[in-house]
Amino acid sequence: MGSLYMFVQTALSYLMQPKIHSKQVFWVRLLLVIWCAVSAFSMLTCSSLLYSGHFGSDIVQKLHWNPEDKGYALHMITTAAEWSMSCSFFGFFLTYIRDFQKISLRVETNLHGLTLYDTIPCPINNEQTHLLSRDV
Repeated sequence: MGSLYMFVQTALSYLMQPKIHSKQVFWVRLLLVIWCAVSAFSMLTCSSLLYSGHFGSDIVQKLHWNPEDKGYALHMITTAAEWSMSCSFFGFFLTYIRDFQKISLRVETNLHGLTLYDTIPCPINNEQTHLLSRDV
């Protein structure tokens, strides 16, 4: 599902260039999606081969692998591809830094009573407090 999300966001990045994004953002995201796709394909292929039954039936329950075990190379490729895919997700989310720098949030609070259970109006008229101040 994360790979699908990355693909959709990359397609949206293509549609938003050059007004909202630069072309470099799109190309970086596209490279990260390709990296993710290659990692996912490698992981799915090697794990399918590993669990096909040619290397024994106890592989599903195997927690500790030794280099002399049957299917060790496929297990290592699957593990490396899984970590590679995780790194591509992390890199993809880092491309949002510039996007979120363009967004600011402001929260306004109004006190309507002295406690949550009061039904009478608060004597303080329309107190407004900023949760996050730029002065801090």
